Amino acid sequence: MANDDMNGLQKAAILLIALGPEKSATVFKHLKEEEIEELTLEIANTRSVSPKIKEDVLNEFYQVCLAQQYIAEGGIGYAKELLEKALGQEEAQNVISKLTAALQVRPFEFVRKTDPTQLLNFIQDEHPQTIAMILSYLTPAQAALIIGSLPPEKQADVAKRIAMMDRTSPDVIKEVERVLERKLSSLVNQDYTIVGGVDAIVGILNTVDRATEKHIMESLEIEEPELADEIRKKMFVFEDILLLDDRAIQRVLRDVDNNDLGVALKAANEEVQNVIFKNLSKRLAAMIKEDMEYMGPVRMKDVEEAQQKIVGIIRKLEENSEIVISRGGGDEIVV
Repeated sequence: MANDDMNGLQKAAILLIALGPEKSATVFKHLKEEEIEELTLEIANTRSVSPKIKEDVLNEFYQVCLAQQYIAEGGIGYAKELLEKALGQEEAQNVISKLTAALQVRPFEFVRKTDPTQLLNFIQDEHPQTIAMILSYLTPAQAALIIGSLPPEKQADVAKRIAMMDRTSPDVIKEVERVLERKLSSLVNQDYTIVGGVDAIVGILNTVDRATEKHIMESLEIEEPELADEIRKKMFVFEDILLLDDRAIQRVLRDVDNNDLGVALKAANEEVQNVIFKNLSKRLAAMIKEDMEYMGPVRMKDVEEAQQKIVGIIRKLEENSEIVISRGGGDEIVV
């Protein structure tokens, strides 16, 4: 495959492979969850890269970085002038075009700067498709707060629409922005944009509270079982601790408060309890079992909060490359 035939995602995957695991891990820390998901999948699907393609991608990356530096120093005109001297007129124009396209403002930029609770008041009575489109442009944390505050019967509908969204007409985006402009006194320009998809809803569901997550997934399993299965494969929930090896579980448990662990295990299935206790010292396992017996009935909300804390620790450790979650469905990558 020639360099010109590859899309941005493919080039980014090759760049990260060329940079190696340590530098790539540092890059991942600055990316959004959905971007990490996409890149990880693309890297997994990249079987081999010729030296020529690798060199072309690295050269293009260098040229874009150089152009960004020139733009920061003296603007686009200054950058174009210097790049033309270094690369020639045609190549310089290609680099500048790529950069200016990337610098364009995304639709609903003003929405991302709006307090989510305030935005909820404006959109909660809108059609679920409209809500889904707006949430697709928010950060996972913002969208999670809003979707968690919607009525339960609307949550799964909106989640399904986000996951199944593909391309959105610029006319539709413009009309929705016009309405929000009237309400929020702000407006930005936009281009034809691809939003949503499974990765978008995974990012949101990984951030919402456990009760909302469970309700949405249970509804989707009834209405769209294949979609629910695809989403679940990309998510990590408390029960997925079974996907970790013993060494990873022991690393996680070092950061978990013993009280949270006891509450989290109160409603966990026997298999999860057994794998946790197996990775604790006999003394500590006995102490937590005793605490669970004496704590009596526990509210489901408290159990879910404790489990979510542990899931948060697991996700953070994975993000920092301290543990590896075996999600299945792909070959191991050796870089």
